[in-house]
Amino acid sequence: VPAAEALALGLVDEIATDPRAAAILRARALADAGLRPRLADRAVPGYDRAAFDRMVAGLRRRARGALAPGLAAEAVGFAADLPLDQGLAREGEISRALRQGPQCRALRHLFHAERQAARPPPGARPRELREIGVVGGGTMGSGIALALAEAGLPVTLVEVSSDARAAAEARLRAVLDRQVQGGRLDAETHAARLARIRCVVGLPALAGADLVIEAVIEDLAAKQAVFRALSAITRRDAVLASNTSYLDIDLLAGVVDAPERVLGLHFFSPAHVMRLLEIVRPPRVLPEVLATGLALAKRLGKIAVVAGVCDGFIGNRILARWWLACDYALEDGALPAQVDAALEQDGFAMGPFAVADLAGLDILWAERRRQAARRDPAERYVPVADWLCEQGRFGQKTGAGWYLHRDGKRLEDPEVTALVARASAARGIPRRAVPDAEIRDNVLTAMVNEAARVLEEGIAARPSDIDLVLVHGYGYPAWRGGPLYEADRIGLPAMLARAEALHARWGAGWRPAALLADLAASGRRFADLNS
Repeated sequence: VPAAEALALGLVDEIATDPRAAAILRARALADAGLRPRLADRAVPGYDRAAFDRMVAGLRRRARGALAPGLAAEAVGFAADLPLDQGLAREGEISRALRQGPQCRALRHLFHAERQAARPPPGARPRELREIGVVGGGTMGSGIALALAEAGLPVTLVEVSSDARAAAEARLRAVLDRQVQGGRLDAETHAARLARIRCVVGLPALAGADLVIEAVIEDLAAKQAVFRALSAITRRDAVLASNTSYLDIDLLAGVVDAPERVLGLHFFSPAHVMRLLEIVRPPRVLPEVLATGLALAKRLGKIAVVAGVCDGFIGNRILARWWLACDYALEDGALPAQVDAALEQDGFAMGPFAVADLAGLDILWAERRRQAARRDPAERYVPVADWLCEQGRFGQKTGAGWYLHRDGKRLEDPEVTALVARASAARGIPRRAVPDAEIRDNVLTAMVNEAARVLEEGIAARPSDIDLVLVHGYGYPAWRGGPLYEADRIGLPAMLARAEALHARWGAGWRPAALLADLAASGRRFADLNS
């Protein structure tokens, strides 16, 4: 902690600009007053043990299965309960047990995975970034601009009209104001970050930009129009990036004069908070352009993972299968609150239906409609989310989605229960009690099987990259190491048997991935592919 804070907390006795003079004065004062007892020999001041126990219990709940935070808090309590030497001995026992335990091994796996994923292509030097543009000042665009400004980069944020520019400026100021009110930012830093962002109308303001990040609506035609215009305005060596969550980056590169300068920079919402950045590598991109994306991620303090081009890249592609497993649980007999609780008890920060309400059901609805023409008509499709959207239930922003939202509380809704029962009846599925363990197992199996396909197709370079994406972008518990790390721990023959069971129950779209079958048959693990 900073020196002034350490003084306020009582961790130090004095801050000295002249240490020698201060030491002489302190020595004289101690000689006159006598030495105080060592801290270890002093009595512990009185405190409210019940309040302490409540705080520890609350911390354990928030840790969601992670052992270290609760045990660290418990060790603080040793100071009050035990003599120093005994407390230190107990603390040492806990530390050694944690270091040798499975959660620590999982976290070390992620530590090394982060460093491996961020390595640039051999010999590729990133381009210098002095001026950056962002097109679109909505939730994502303003969040990206804030992330850039926080890293000390000057940003030009472009909107289509004066009204839209004013709305973007208000959005930026509101986020920074909340940070000041929450004590996370001082007024001077607030002003400095805001000053780094210039909000303007019209793309010509980006003529001198070294990098432009497009963050307009998730519509291919709209994004192509932006890239076509940027191609005519920007320098030929300027990097052009899209923040798309699903769309084919190569189709955007195809409308640019120099397609080799185009890549994807998929930020996660809120962009100035979430640490993951998927860097999407289209076939024609230059190595130095890819290296520029990786260097930008490092400067922003993001965890970068390179992904190939496919619908949804790494994270959203696997998320789609995760979602289907949860939807099938609804049709089989579960309800949204049970599915969310089952996964939250397993360490997820929020269950999928709660997350959907937070993000907005209309976003995923637009994506489902985009994919409808390509959907296999034989594949089981659960329409409940579509029905909710048709009723204007888009989640928290409309006060109703999978849940009712009243006074900051999430409440189960009988109308949703009725819609879920209607979906089961329409498919002729008798509703049954679905065990929480079955929900969790099916979700993990769905993720692992699709992740194996992602690896087969070269969309992800290594299994550990997929673990990073799911942990840092989608709330997979870090102490479990990610789905492929966990699959190795369970054993791939067992995971293959689970995938075969889903295939038998859910149909052709759930056929076990060839890579999963090959690894299980050969006795190898996903970890063997990380190098």
